[in-house]
Amino acid sequence: MPGLMSRAATIIKAKFSALLNRAENPQETLDYSYERQLESLQNVKRGVADVVTAKKRLQLQTQQLEQNVVKLDTQARQAVAAGREDLARQALERKSGIQQQLQQLDTQVQQLEQQQEKLVGNEQQLQAKIEQFRSQKEVIKAQYSAAEAQVRIGEAATGIGRQMEDTGLAIQRAKDKTEQMQARASALDELVQTGGLDDLTSDQTQLDRELAQMSLKAEVGSGSDQAKELSQPSSQESTPSGG
Repeated sequence: MPGLMSRAATIIKAKFSALLNRAENPQETLDYSYERQLESLQNVKRGVADVVTAKKRLQLQTQQLEQNVVKLDTQARQAVAAGREDLARQALERKSGIQQQLQQLDTQVQQLEQQQEKLVGNEQQLQAKIEQFRSQKEVIKAQYSAAEAQVRIGEAATGIGRQMEDTGLAIQRAKDKTEQMQARASALDELVQTGGLDDLTSDQTQLDRELAQMSLKAEVGSGSDQAKELSQPSSQESTPSGG
């Protein structure tokens, strides 16, 4: 049973693959692939834009923190001048914490810049490949259209040839049947004339025709005898008289 199921699955896959192969249009497939590649390129561009946006946001935060550092440094100096070392210490501690944040932000900005450069490089490579694919796609589509036209012309020519061949065969069959019909008509006519077949257009049977022929022969024979008698002189006319 497992072997039978495996064979059935293989047959179904083969049939489905053949069906897809017949339904597939290479031109539509190429256009669809090109559209998918354009979508990928747009995704990469959106990724670059997102990275740039994130980097800009971190840079704005860096600017704000740098301003805070300057402000805290000024406050620490003012506190020292006022003899408030405690306030100066607090300002310097806050300044130190902000500087640590600035270092972390600087690291993140550098990472985003590296990611941006990588994505831009990928975008350029992908765009070049897409452009190359587009050129190849158009060439292949043109070649496919030309080949498809040749196939249609070839099929049309083959169809015409087959039609002419069928016409020739039909003419030959008609000639053969006509000759057979003529031979049959000639044979029937000969049979009718020789008496081998009753003439359906006459009401005389074969017996009637034979009796008529015998009667005709008898009449011809009787006429011949009478002619002979008339042609011979009588005995009286041929004997000379005495005197």
